Amino acid sequence: MRLVQFLQNGRQCLGLEVFEGGDIVNLNHADETIPHDMRTFIECGEDMWKRARSVSNRPYCLVHRDNVKLLAPITSCEKVLCIGMNYRDHCKEQNAPIPDDPVVFNRFPSCINGPNDDLSYPGETEYLDWEAELAIVVGKQAKNIQLEDAMQYVFGYTAANDVCARDWVMKNGGQVLLSSAMDQTCPLGPSLVTTDELGDPHNLNIRCKVNGAIKQDSNTSQLIYKTEKIISHITRFITLKPGDVILTGSPPGVGHCMNPPEYLQVGDLVEVELEKIGTIKTKIVRTEAHNYSLSQRS
Repeated sequence: MRLVQFLQNGRQCLGLEVFEGGDIVNLNHADETIPHDMRTFIECGEDMWKRARSVSNRPYCLVHRDNVKLLAPITSCEKVLCIGMNYRDHCKEQNAPIPDDPVVFNRFPSCINGPNDDLSYPGETEYLDWEAELAIVVGKQAKNIQLEDAMQYVFGYTAANDVCARDWVMKNGGQVLLSSAMDQTCPLGPSLVTTDELGDPHNLNIRCKVNGAIKQDSNTSQLIYKTEKIISHITRFITLKPGDVILTGSPPGVGHCMNPPEYLQVGDLVEVELEKIGTIKTKIVRTEAHNYSLSQRS
């Protein structure tokens, strides 16, 4: 299934894309017992998932994509976790060693932004950077999961732009949390594609464009630690819950590693494209907080 969350006439609904970028079956119109939000839908388990599949071909519930506002495909999740330094060539461009284990840090649900929503330039940074990523969405509660069983706990995948503030990474010995946890700096979407629909998640083209220029162009086959290892490793320490999101890391081509470095500016359009999932389009816009911050520094 290719699942989406959207607003129609001011009401949040759960939908199913007919095809990538296509119109949407309103699952709540098709079956009133289906939850209106993705987290609850996932928590309901396989019987509910089967119910959604059974009503997915009802043409009278079809809504035109242009008539709705797409939301991030998962919101109000308990956790947003991130894996750093997870592409070999990304490690190389930073002159950093391959990590012995997955490098784990976190964001918050308040970081999540919609797939076509503007991103207000945070007032506390001057070095805003892009990072295209594949994101895992957890399907079942998971703790101490063995490698060979890990895929049973994955509901599906979506695309992410792990926008971060590079200047905060370098402050006070490394403020990794603050650099990645600013509000609405993690666009997700446009759809959440279930594992059976997606096929091999570790052979997908992944790309980032800024104002039409390709900055990142790779494939998820280049991941150092793939889904199974990530799930197994994290659940040694943390209980994963249905709907939790795990960003799997960024390929090379981030602005901070360019010579000279490049950072996002107000007015830029960032597009993250992930094969079989879709494209996130994020416009960087100015806010009063950013104006104030710049005036204080001048």
